[in-house]
Amino acid sequence: MSDAGPEFDLTCICDVSRETIQSLRVYANLLEKWNKTINLVSKSTINHMWERHFLDSAQLWPHIPENAKTLVDIGSGAGFAGLVLAIIGKEKNPNLRVVLIESDTRKCAFMRNVSRETNINVEIITKRIEEVDDLKADVVTARALATVSQLLDYSKNILKKKGICLFLKGDACASELIEAKKSWIFLSKESQSITHTSGCVLQLMEVAHASKT
Repeated sequence: MSDAGPEFDLTCICDVSRETIQSLRVYANLLEKWNKTINLVSKSTINHMWERHFLDSAQLWPHIPENAKTLVDIGSGAGFAGLVLAIIGKEKNPNLRVVLIESDTRKCAFMRNVSRETNINVEIITKRIEEVDDLKADVVTARALATVSQLLDYSKNILKKKGICLFLKGDACASELIEAKKSWIFLSKESQSITHTSGCVLQLMEVAHASKT
């Protein structure tokens, strides 16, 4: 299943080497193996893991500024989206520092195993997001984690002043943005998801808490 070739195609997002594709295959094989004993992702999505998890995560890559130095993925779970971005980044932006924050120790053990097997350099922090600060992230990413308001609250001590947020959101995005604007000031841009007809890549810029302006 995860050894097949055609589904591991990133040309709709960016051109990558065979080595990068092979690393993603290694990741997928480990996910399939570990998921039998640890609930990393929904078992119903394993047969469609490339589109549901890998491609969905990879679509964030074109939105990451070329000059970004630090990317922090919050609530990384099984590594989506941050570990996928780190694998792509090894080839496309080797100077990019990727930090993954996840409180579940078993999921962190899985991500460390993937990082060793794919030979990528990532920092994995086993803590609750609220306990982490001062990472000075140029980019904060998150996938299927929380509402926009909650994500901004999680990001407030991590994101640099001129940094951006990239969140993968579903059909509730519009209502979540309305709610978030009650407490936050930001510029937003939505790009159609390539994996979900009702989903989008939400980019937030110039983020500030309303009470501080």
